[in-house]
Amino acid sequence: MRTATFPVVPARAPARPCAVVPVWWRALLRSIERSRGRPAGGRSGAGGGAGAAGAGARSGGAPRIDELYHHRRLDLVRLALLLVDDLPTAEDVVQDAFAALFGRYGERLAGVEDPEAYIRTSVVNRARSVLRRRRTVRAHAPEREGHAPPAEEYVLLHEEHREVLGALKRLTRRQREVLVLRYWSHLTEAQIAETLGLSRGAVKSTASRALDALEKRLRED
Repeated sequence: MRTATFPVVPARAPARPCAVVPVWWRALLRSIERSRGRPAGGRSGAGGGAGAAGAGARSGGAPRIDELYHHRRLDLVRLALLLVDDLPTAEDVVQDAFAALFGRYGERLAGVEDPEAYIRTSVVNRARSVLRRRRTVRAHAPEREGHAPPAEEYVLLHEEHREVLGALKRLTRRQREVLVLRYWSHLTEAQIAETLGLSRGAVKSTASRALDALEKRLRED
């Protein structure tokens, strides 16, 4: 049996101030304010394919899982955090995704056509599983009152954006996934469609409805 060689993440890794997240929020809010008739662009960002996979290609061999881990773990944790709402769970989601990737392909990812797309999809699917389990638990247990996110999550997401994060939580799961992948991971409509298993038309219409709903929520608040 193989033993994973990528770094082991502690249960609660020290959070770092994040200068990238406010840029994402500003881009999202600008999209609400302006016309949304144009197609999604798609600059490479947190989920783009130019990091570890590109490094592996330049070195003349298949990318290594430890390179992918080093280049993308923090971005993937931020992505998972925006989907599952708490940092320890987000870290577990990402760690489990890397462990599954290693268990299937080993250290060298020669059998994976696009490792970054693969691990991103794995993180999204595992975040979905977390949310499904939560819904089951909440259906059978009373909801706790007065729960506040840990302090390190405010550092990671920045306190001034709690209003928008609160509005995102009230969108449907698919709407939230599309907006997070579009404005945080900077994926194109085609990449989002592949990640979520949707058509490009469904991605575009979901994004439009999500932005409308988000604008309405923010106005109400």
